[in-house]
Amino acid sequence: MVCLPGTAVAGSMTSMTRRGTRLTSGQDRGWLSPCVCNTLRMVTRAVTQVYDDVLRPSGLRVTQFSILAAIARVGEANLKVLEDTLAIDQTTLTRSLNLLERDGVIERASHPDGRIKAMRLTSKGRRALEVARPLWARAQDKVLRELGTTAWADAQRRLTHLLHVAVKKRRLGRNRRRVQPSSALRARR
Repeated sequence: MVCLPGTAVAGSMTSMTRRGTRLTSGQDRGWLSPCVCNTLRMVTRAVTQVYDDVLRPSGLRVTQFSILAAIARVGEANLKVLEDTLAIDQTTLTRSLNLLERDGVIERASHPDGRIKAMRLTSKGRRALEVARPLWARAQDKVLRELGTTAWADAQRRLTHLLHVAVKKRRLGRNRRRVQPSSALRARR
């Protein structure tokens, strides 16, 4: 059985998803439906801790492992490729890449367009990934045994759909914000 950290948290999540949350002050008193974002974040933190605990002997956290594995898959990856592959914002990714570069597991790769920051694994990074892969597989097996492969396949399909919807909405919102200032200026003229 996967012992997710915080049994009390798991219990509160169950009650939260069944009953919703009651607001006791403000204008909108009453019941709210369970917060999808909060529930996903709680699950993500708990599962991340399971992976981090199993990966600890490798010296990598699961977030670092994911970045290294993504770079290893393509050989050399720039920020845009990693952002899209990992669905991670540029600020968080840059911070993680800087730490991995400082630790000597990745290095900058030269690129014809000097504005593009491409990264590749160093020999130390390849060794770290080799050590971490079987540990990651152990964590993956641990979680899948508890959840079940069929349940995970269904959850993965649904979460992937949710990810695509959220990313699409976010991009549309960003594009609208970029367009609005110029259209607002035209309206003033």
